[in-house]
Amino acid sequence: MDVLDIIQPENQVFCKTKLMTDTTLSYCPGCGHGTAHNLVMEVVEEMGITSDTIGVAPVGCSVLAYDFMNVDMTQAAHGRAPAVATAISRTWPNKYVFTYQGDGDLAAIGTAETIHTCNRGENIVIVFVNNGIYGMTGGQMAPTTLPNMKTSTSPYGREVNSMGAPIKMTELISNLPGVYYATRQSVHTHKNVRKAKKAIKTAFQNTRLKQGVSFVEIVSNCNSGWKMTPNESNEWMEENMFPYYPLGDIKVKGKLK
Repeated sequence: MDVLDIIQPENQVFCKTKLMTDTTLSYCPGCGHGTAHNLVMEVVEEMGITSDTIGVAPVGCSVLAYDFMNVDMTQAAHGRAPAVATAISRTWPNKYVFTYQGDGDLAAIGTAETIHTCNRGENIVIVFVNNGIYGMTGGQMAPTTLPNMKTSTSPYGREVNSMGAPIKMTELISNLPGVYYATRQSVHTHKNVRKAKKAIKTAFQNTRLKQGVSFVEIVSNCNSGWKMTPNESNEWMEENMFPYYPLGDIKVKGKLK
């Protein structure tokens, strides 16, 4: 008898969502993308909005989201996911439209699309995974790379005087009137996973109420790009990323915290 045959329903604490496909995740072991994917799909399933949800994945580590998320998905050119999501949301205003983007995509080549989408208050959810580096293309410096942080294009560390300071996208867009909800979370511990899921659910509920943009940043690791083990990268993230990118709600119900 298989052990699953004797587990009683009342004792079950976790079940894989049907909205994550059986395709093997292509992300590096220890990466937070897989957990973030799963949280989005859990929320969609629990809200009963599977057939009304449309996701937009651009270029970067998140480009293959359509292989893993079992909902209607489309791909956008690099940085253009908010513009594509705008078109989808305006065409089908009763759909739940979300983008899933990394920091190189959203905060670099897609800065204009992000800011103007947020300023207009399009009724979409933006899920923004920030690991402070270009993870897919070789570990280059991103707009979110920390001061003095070494990357393949800043081998001596990010020098703020010549390279600029890291952009805090969530604080930046939270000042725009079209943003109803802006929060920053992480997925590196079970406690933080629960908080991140609550934030994502709040964002999709805001879409149901047609409140405008809900922006969920997830600070994550990139152990491959950072040249660390998964455990080391999580510790480094806590010690270095969180002080610069503090976790928590920044704007709720249209008001800054």
